[in-house]
Amino acid sequence: MKGALGQFIDHDLTFDPASSLQKVNDPDALVDFRTPRFDLDNLYGRGPDDQPYMYQGDGVRFVLGRALTGNSDDASSRDLQRTAGGRAIIGDPRNDENVIISQLQAAFLRFHNRVADVLKASGPRDFAKVQEVVRWHYQWVVLHDFLPTIIGKDMLFSILPHLGSGKSILHDRPILRFYQPQKEPYMPVEFSVAAYRFGHSMVRPQYRLNEVTPPVEGNPDPSGKNDPRLPIFSSTALSLVGFNEFPSTWAVDWRLFFKLGIAPPSGKNRIQPAYKIDTSLVNPLGKLPEVVTGPTPVPSLALRNLLRSLRMGLPSGQAVARAMGEPIIPDEELRVGKANEDDFKNNPTLASISSEFSRNAPLWYYVLADSQNAFKDNNTPIRLGRIGGRIVGEVFAGILLGDHHSFLNHCPNWKPHAELAASDGTFGIADLIKQAMQA
Repeated sequence: MKGALGQFIDHDLTFDPASSLQKVNDPDALVDFRTPRFDLDNLYGRGPDDQPYMYQGDGVRFVLGRALTGNSDDASSRDLQRTAGGRAIIGDPRNDENVIISQLQAAFLRFHNRVADVLKASGPRDFAKVQEVVRWHYQWVVLHDFLPTIIGKDMLFSILPHLGSGKSILHDRPILRFYQPQKEPYMPVEFSVAAYRFGHSMVRPQYRLNEVTPPVEGNPDPSGKNDPRLPIFSSTALSLVGFNEFPSTWAVDWRLFFKLGIAPPSGKNRIQPAYKIDTSLVNPLGKLPEVVTGPTPVPSLALRNLLRSLRMGLPSGQAVARAMGEPIIPDEELRVGKANEDDFKNNPTLASISSEFSRNAPLWYYVLADSQNAFKDNNTPIRLGRIGGRIVGEVFAGILLGDHHSFLNHCPNWKPHAELAASDGTFGIADLIKQAMQA
């Protein structure tokens, strides 16, 4: 499920506690309180010297929380370390906002510990080396697994042609047409406020965490086949909302989210793919819980996205497409709703919902619609289109290229560690999780 990984990556790149939905913001005056680098500061926090309580006595390995059960594929499932009040003790508190992202954070902590074991790290002086190896494997996952899935190989190769040609990046140079920082990498608002929010459309309303979790009272299995699903939010029953200790039987079985082996095409052990990128959000995102949003009169995620775009003064989707030299999508092809064969042709146009949006679509919506227009049938894999794919791809590539400590700069011919990679030398998020389960 690339949606959870996308959320994890977002929390590594961005953190903006200063912007407000209630006033006009000056994008140039905002500070990104996350370093615009793929450096896992959401994992490492300020490091073992400043936050020793996150690390074991050797100053290298992370401290983990209580044991979890329910994942028959991983007898060592662990929760995050928590306070007596149930809050996670981690580098970024946002990575505890739901049960799935919190356990993905725990998987990354365990992967760090696994790397320490492979490198046989034994003291504080080894921490920097372990951290570098972990970061480079994470960057490899972003570049070779996440990006091809989200923007497609053609778009990726048009930005980083060396990935397609097999040559060194020193000989087949990157082609960044729009993202060209003058000094240090930065986070364009078109990326952070619009294009990278595509993942909101991929969220499912409920998830199966593992194959043995019994049905929860108030959450009956609608199929009647003992296939319990937990809602992402609920005011009447247990849900996946985080920021607290959850039942110890809720270990995430990652085989239900990523391709860790051969998965059945149907049944309760099938992979739960993220929803298609389209112009719809599931109902629970229309009323986010206060524990996630804080006190706010705007609980709707879609409305929050649109208001933030307005307050930031973002250009319309048509204006961005025009500036990028891409064809403008006509109003009659800008529709609102799910990308499926039953609904697609009957989805209302954006302009019919409000004439204010005629030839003036919000950029966040336009990115989703640009992707959705690739829909042909229910089996169509939908990736980001020419607008969103170019913005996300160039920003990701530019951040990696602008980081003097990334493997693309520091060691451009680097490959994943043989003991950590798959037998064919490849390395993706599934391989990272498999290694984490050995820690």
